Amino acid sequence: MAGTLAPSRTGRVVLMVLAFAFLALFIVAPLVAVFVEALSKGIATYGAALVEPDALSAIKLTLLVAAISVPLNVLFGLAASWAITKFDFPAKNLLITLIDLPFSVSPVVAGLIYVLLFGAQGWLGPWLEAHNVQIIFAVPGIVLATTFITFPFVARELIPLMEEQGRDDEEAAISLGASGWQAFRKVTLPNVRWALLYGVLLCNARAMGEFGAVSVVSGHIRGKTNTMPLHVEILYNEYNFAAAFAVASLLALLALATLALKSILEWRYGVHGKGHP
Repeated sequence: MAGTLAPSRTGRVVLMVLAFAFLALFIVAPLVAVFVEALSKGIATYGAALVEPDALSAIKLTLLVAAISVPLNVLFGLAASWAITKFDFPAKNLLITLIDLPFSVSPVVAGLIYVLLFGAQGWLGPWLEAHNVQIIFAVPGIVLATTFITFPFVARELIPLMEEQGRDDEEAAISLGASGWQAFRKVTLPNVRWALLYGVLLCNARAMGEFGAVSVVSGHIRGKTNTMPLHVEILYNEYNFAAAFAVASLLALLALATLALKSILEWRYGVHGKGHP
């Protein structure tokens, strides 16, 4: 057919080789290097690095922050996407712009914003100190920074799908006597459940791996405010490479597990289509 781009067999082979070579060089090789270095001094050293008190504290804090920030982003993502796609209101475009804001702001800048607001010399710092409330260099600051960085992921997975589905199903349910909550719970939510799970996976992966914003607001207090990425940095700077890569391997395993679940959801999503079972 005239005008159709149809690479030759040789061209397709070259493109495939280049793609796989790129993946091997920039993704597979670094992952292999992480696990090789983590196990370079044996299983005993690897296990000891993971059960060391500071490492356990970093793991627990990472899981805690994710356990708080991800549900918050799920609630925000559902509410924002439902409002944007099912209703018309004057500030809709502004809300869409604000959802994309963390994509355009450096994580380090986001962390500095929270320091400016809640730090000892910040706008609200004196009031917080007078009421014995600590946000910066404590868990609340880490949760706030992580939530800010990750809140677009759920909403951005739901909005395109809900826009494509339109409002007909919800309007039909309401015309049959369903309340707004019933329409959301029994019509909207089942229609978007696969996209929601996909967004939750991406949000959780970013929450556990976030470094820049958390680094600014945490204070790097060992055993208290260090998440896994920060703990890896400290160990590496101390030339404790085996321990650093051991903890990094946990993050890599979490990333691989997320990738596997993501692939399963994409397969399910692609086969069944548009979030429907």
